Amino acid sequence: MEESIYGEMVRKMATFQTLTGSTSTKTNPKLTALQIELTQLEGEIESLLNTLTGANATLLSYVNTKIEELDAKRQRLTNAIADMTVRTMSADQMERISNHLNNWDMVSFDDRRTVTDSLITRIEATSESVQIEWKI
Repeated sequence: MEESIYGEMVRKMATFQTLTGSTSTKTNPKLTALQIELTQLEGEIESLLNTLTGANATLLSYVNTKIEELDAKRQRLTNAIADMTVRTMSADQMERISNHLNNWDMVSFDDRRTVTDSLITRIEATSESVQIEWKI
């Protein structure tokens, strides 16, 4: 399984080998705006949760519906932030990942895990297939 995932990571990174970027890290205003929106949303969820003390069944129903809506929005924001964060990966980060992949047999387990976490959101494996959800 590890060899299969490694092969997929190498293939995925190969698509980025021709990209060039600056070594300086720039602040992405869209990313900052999403992070602020996420913080505000989490504050709103927290506020709703704090109002539940002593609530009756009707109020609980309304609050539960609102929290489900806010949580779905929070999930979308979190995914967008993760996606944007990876897209703004610097050339240095890409090079480090590539170097680790090129020397995979000599890389420590913790470094392998870090590389995998940098590239992959989720792996779903069954006896018939393996699905990889990429961050890049």
